[in-house]
Amino acid sequence: MSIAIRAAIAALLVAAVAFGGALYVGFRTGESAAQTSYDSSNKVASIDLSGLLGAVGQDGELVTLAFREVEHDYYRPVDAQTLVAGEHTGLVTYLNAYFQAKKVDVKPALPTARAVGDQTQDLHVLDSQLAYAQDHYAQYLGKDGRTQLTEAALDGMLGSLKDPYTVYLSPDQIRALNEQLDGGNFGGIGVFIYQLQDGRVLLQPIEGLPAARAGMRGDEIVVTIDGLPVSGKPLDQVERMIRGPEGTMVSIRTKPYGGKTARDFRITREIIHVPTVHQKMESGYNYIRLSDFGETSADEVRKALLAGDKAGAKGTILDLRDNGGGLLDAAVNISSYFIPRGVIVTEIDRAGRRESHYANGNTVPGGRPLVILVNGYTASASEITSGALQDYKIATLIGTKTFGKGVVQGIFTMPNGGALKITTQRYVTPLGRDIQHKGIEPDIVVSQCPGRARCPEATLIDTPRDRQLAAAKAFLSRLTR
Repeated sequence: MSIAIRAAIAALLVAAVAFGGALYVGFRTGESAAQTSYDSSNKVASIDLSGLLGAVGQDGELVTLAFREVEHDYYRPVDAQTLVAGEHTGLVTYLNAYFQAKKVDVKPALPTARAVGDQTQDLHVLDSQLAYAQDHYAQYLGKDGRTQLTEAALDGMLGSLKDPYTVYLSPDQIRALNEQLDGGNFGGIGVFIYQLQDGRVLLQPIEGLPAARAGMRGDEIVVTIDGLPVSGKPLDQVERMIRGPEGTMVSIRTKPYGGKTARDFRITREIIHVPTVHQKMESGYNYIRLSDFGETSADEVRKALLAGDKAGAKGTILDLRDNGGGLLDAAVNISSYFIPRGVIVTEIDRAGRRESHYANGNTVPGGRPLVILVNGYTASASEITSGALQDYKIATLIGTKTFGKGVVQGIFTMPNGGALKITTQRYVTPLGRDIQHKGIEPDIVVSQCPGRARCPEATLIDTPRDRQLAAAKAFLSRLTR
């Protein structure tokens, strides 16, 4: 299901296709303690249930695993009735929406169910509720009806927590997240994809890749893809329309942001590696723009810092605007390039247990003086790095207040290839600042569009009209002249 993850993406005004606002303690098997929850040695609960309740099947197993994982790892205590009621709501809501869209004259209704506080019985209630919906309504939904209802049940359970970051991810969404965190190797045209608040989709081509070579600029609003209108389509669907097998052609019609003249592009897809870093010398300063915190990001930032040092940079501008986060390890490693020793970030679980992550001693030559550019879409891992460098007075933050996401998610793989993304801890900066829903105030506030309620910030970054970048260069100039 894509509804839950789109809701998480919608938490940002302008969201990249990178499942914005995310901070992950681990991902694939073996990379994190978060993964151990579904190792074979820890699946005793579902095996016991099969013996007690009969064959649960994969659908029941997914619900069982979701219940147990939330109960065990969610960063706040959860009432079992909340999850039971959430599953009920998720199923009924999905069925109502489907039948209305398909004009099917069926009024779905599920028996009222209540948790009793005993884990075994509560799991039986959840499984029975799903089984009832499948037995009575899956026949109307087509060959994948049972799967759709299972995913609706999972969406409802996790949605009942009212936490936009705790969601069920389908196998397709996990593959997309894999591409993002790995740096992204796939058949495409080489663009960053953003969705504006009004729903329009904006493309920014990456220098040297097919879209840029075809003449696409950085302010293209998508009108059609292969002749199909994109208006009203969710971001993940637009992304799938643009991507495709290497060597195939995609036709895209665009209009410039704020303009009316349509432009048509026919672009051959290539295997694309999307870098997370764009580096250049800007007025004698090393400008490094980091788009997210993925598997390759720390190494890319390290190379960019060394390149600036070799070029004799007088200072560094680390641009974290519109960076929605990524891997916790990447945030710690990148912060460690500037912080020689000490705590980078501390995680706190619901029992109050604290786990601190320390600088690893891998500082990189150069990099000082340092300015970090931030805005309202600087979130999560970006806020860890920004907050730590501000606390240690190593960097000056310029821009506008950050998003304010001070919680950490774990990725828990599921037997069907999907996963649960669950908030497992909150975090604080080295000085103990809790930035959840508060954000980080920059040292120097500079608005990109003063006096305007709405502003196309994504189209201004790293252009001659970028007021925040100009302020960073002016600040560094005063320090280095």
